[in-house]
Amino acid sequence: MTISQALDIITPALAAAGIEDPRREARLLVEHACGLTLVAQLTRGKEVLPAGTAGSLAGAADRRLTREPLAYITGSRGFWTLDMGVSPATLIPRSDTESLIECLCDLRPDRNGVRNILDLGTGTGCLLLAALAEYPEATGCGTDLSAKAVFLASANARRNQLDSRCFFIAADWGTALGGQFDVILCNPPYIPRGDIPGLMPDVARFEPASALDGGPDGLDDYRKLIPSLPDLLAEGGLAVIEAGAGQSSDIIRIAERSGLTLAGIREDAGGIPRAVAFGKTSGHGRRDAPSSVNMSEFP
Repeated sequence: MTISQALDIITPALAAAGIEDPRREARLLVEHACGLTLVAQLTRGKEVLPAGTAGSLAGAADRRLTREPLAYITGSRGFWTLDMGVSPATLIPRSDTESLIECLCDLRPDRNGVRNILDLGTGTGCLLLAALAEYPEATGCGTDLSAKAVFLASANARRNQLDSRCFFIAADWGTALGGQFDVILCNPPYIPRGDIPGLMPDVARFEPASALDGGPDGLDDYRKLIPSLPDLLAEGGLAVIEAGAGQSSDIIRIAERSGLTLAGIREDAGGIPRAVAFGKTSGHGRRDAPSSVNMSEFP
C-alpha cells in the first residue's frame, strides 16, 4: 500500500466516525505510526509505506475510530513552547489553557521578577512548566490528588529540562503546603456534572472524569480551593485561575468573598473569559508564613 492509498482509506473512515478535519488527522496518524513527516507524505505519496509500519498504522487508526483522543494515541501534545507527554491519567492540555500563561505574562512582564510558582491540580504539569519557561529565575511546585498525574508531570519536567527547578507532590490542592508563592496557577474541574455525557466522545469517554466534574453547577472546586489562596499568596502575589464558559462572574464573587481582588481577565481565542487573575486584598492571609520555597529541601 502506498502512502497516498493509506491516506485515502483512513480519511473517509475518520470522517464517517464524526472526526473533524479527517485528512489532517489521517496525516498525523501516518506521521506517528510510520515516521513520515507531512513533507514526506506530500512529496512521496506514491511510495509504499515503510516496511513493518502498516500494522501500527491500522492499529492507531482503529483506536481513533473509537474516538480515543489523538494525543493519547501519539502520547504527546504541544503546549505553549513545550512538548508534553500525556496519558489517560490526566486531561490533555488545551490551547484555551494557554490563556492563563498569556494573562500571567501580561500582568507580570518582568521575567526576572517571579521567584516561586505554585500549580494546583497540575495534571501534566503544563501550566507550571510553561510558566517556568517564561520566568527563568523562578522555581515551582505542582500538586495533584492523582499519584499518576504527579509521576507524569515529573516526567514532563525532565522531558523539557526543567526538573532542576520544580517538584511535584500528591496533595489535595494546597493542603500539604506551608509556604507562600508569587504566582499561583490553577485549572480546576469545572464542567457541570450533568453536562459531561453530552461532551464530545473524545472527552466524555476517555478523559478522566475526576478532572472534568465540577459538581452540579461546575463550581464545587472553586468554592473549595479559592478560600485557601490568600494564605498561599505572597504579598503582591498573583493567582490566575481558569474559568469555564459563563463562570467568570461567579468565580469573581467567590474570590472577593475570600479576600481576593480582581487583577485582570484574559479571553481565549473564542472570546470566552478564560483566565481570571486575582491579587490578595490587604489584611487577608497569613503574615508569618515563609515567602519562598527552598528547593534543596525536596528531592
